[in-house]
Amino acid sequence: MLKPHLHALCLAYVQERIDACQAAIRAAQESANSETKSSAGDKYETGRAMAQNERDRNAIQLQQAQQLQGELQRINPALPCDTVRPGALVRTSMGTFYLGISAGKLTVEGQDYFAISAAAPVAAALAGKRAGEAAVFNGKPVQVTAVE
Repeated sequence: MLKPHLHALCLAYVQERIDACQAAIRAAQESANSETKSSAGDKYETGRAMAQNERDRNAIQLQQAQQLQGELQRINPALPCDTVRPGALVRTSMGTFYLGISAGKLTVEGQDYFAISAAAPVAAALAGKRAGEAAVFNGKPVQVTAVE
């Protein structure tokens, strides 16, 4: 089953992002906690502020990754699709796309697939299309050969 495998790869991609953000938040917090008062005056406050900014930036990235995870969890990859929509595996004249999240190129058994968000321009151009239909993307015709 190809779609569940691609879906699992997308989930793993998101989990890696979540883990990396959580580790970065912990590191920034430890950095802020380890800052000590120095005779340099502002150096202490500047170091703590920089660590806080880093933690806040990573917290935003963590929230975004968790939103992606939520989007993926709403998709049942076992359900067949006959139109281009989230959860569909779409074979086109320009490549094969899995509509879930933007995770880039995924390779399964030597075949390349592109995990894209439903909000991606190519997905928007193909939305609602069925096998045999065509769309225009970047001024070029794109033929939908299969939707799974």
